[in-house]
Amino acid sequence: MTLKQEIVGNAMQMAVVNLFPGQTVYCEAGKFLFKTTNVTMETRLSGPSGDGGRQAGGSGGGMGGMLRQAMGTAMQVGRRMLAGESLAFQYFTAQGGEGTVGFAGVLPGEMRALELDGTRAWFAEKDAFVAAESTVDFGIAFAGGRTGMSGGEGFVLEKFTGRGTVIIAGAGNFIDLNPVDFGGRIEVDTGCVVAFEEGIEYGVQRVGGLNRQGIMNAVFGGEGLSLATLEGNGRVILQSLTIESLANALKKAQGGDKQGPTGGLFSTHTG
Repeated sequence: MTLKQEIVGNAMQMAVVNLFPGQTVYCEAGKFLFKTTNVTMETRLSGPSGDGGRQAGGSGGGMGGMLRQAMGTAMQVGRRMLAGESLAFQYFTAQGGEGTVGFAGVLPGEMRALELDGTRAWFAEKDAFVAAESTVDFGIAFAGGRTGMSGGEGFVLEKFTGRGTVIIAGAGNFIDLNPVDFGGRIEVDTGCVVAFEEGIEYGVQRVGGLNRQGIMNAVFGGEGLSLATLEGNGRVILQSLTIESLANALKKAQGGDKQGPTGGLFSTHTG
């Protein structure tokens, strides 16, 4: 059953979801805005199991089943904690008729509804997830040691599998690209990647070599030492505003320019 939703607004969009009786949608804690009174809300530590929102394990299996369920939940929570994600999900189910729920991201920018057909997963930047049907599984993926340590924002990725609708959010405006339309590979600021389909190879490369121009790019270019690389055939969603640039702009407006006169390696941003 496709999720009936509409994304409204401009600078700070929201998703208005209409639920059929018995239909369930879940969101990351902190992304809920409003609901009608016939929509129940339940907060759980466990993620969806692809069975309509019921927690894995159920009541079957006796003590062994309960133990497996508890261990599975603990592993999910542990991975989300390690990734810096929200520890809990909120589940919303319409009772006795159709219901409405509203969700939004945490930054000024766009939202996008992605349709999963079970053949391809989607990967998104940390904190991009807003809400999804209970038939969509939420997971954490790690880009790998060398890639992650070099790429900063790219180390932790959210992974969506299964069938159904997942709603993501980012900062600024979105642009959809396919690397095959640009010679098979694109290079972007690591903070501009919002999401990409499975089949796209994500990596991080150094900005230039260890020569005069490479050092100039890193020190004065504002990009630091690395760029994200995206290769393959599939959809890629980029955002026009990075969280770091937004934070630096807000700090500068408050009277403290934390980026310094040149950006790049001279940035005084301490997080």
